[in-house]
Amino acid sequence: MRGKAVIRVGFGGGCHWCTEAVFQALRDVQAVAQGFIRSDPPHDTFSEAVDVTFDPDEIALDTLVRVHLATHASTSDHKMRGKYRSAVYVQGDDLANQATRALEQASIETGLHFVTQVLPHREFKPSDQRFHEYYATNPDRLFCKTYINPKLAKIRQDFSKLLKENDSVG
Repeated sequence: MRGKAVIRVGFGGGCHWCTEAVFQALRDVQAVAQGFIRSDPPHDTFSEAVDVTFDPDEIALDTLVRVHLATHASTSDHKMRGKYRSAVYVQGDDLANQATRALEQASIETGLHFVTQVLPHREFKPSDQRFHEYYATNPDRLFCKTYINPKLAKIRQDFSKLLKENDSVG
C-alpha cells in the first residue's frame, strides 16, 4: 500500500528534456513536470528544471538527490549555470535539511565537491507543451541519443534497482 505523504521537489542542472527522462525512468516517481523554476535572490531568474512528485515511503529524497547528482554536471560550475542552475528546489526547512544532508553525505562518500545547491522552491512555470515527454516521444532523435541515452545508461549502471519494470531506458 502506498504511503499518504506525497512530496514535490524540483531538480535543475541540465536540459529539462534530459532531467525529465531521468526521473521518468524511476519506478517510484509519481509525476515529472518539465519547465522552469525560480528561487529567492540571487537565484530568482527562471532556470530549466523539473518538478518531481513522489511518495517518500516509496523512494527517499536522498535517493532522488543521488540520481540527480549522477546524471548532470553536478561538480562543474560552467558558464551555462544561469540557464542550467544545479539545484534541488524544496519547500520547507525539513526538506531543505534532508536535501542538504544528502548532498553532504554524497560528497563525503565520493570525495567530490558538488556545485548543486539546495534552494527554496518559489515558482514553477511549465515548458511549452510540445516539448513535454520529449524523450518518450523522440528517442531516435540525435539529441536524445547524444545527451539523454548516456544519462539513462548511467542509471542502468548505478541505480538499476530503481528503474521501472518493462521500461525501455535508452
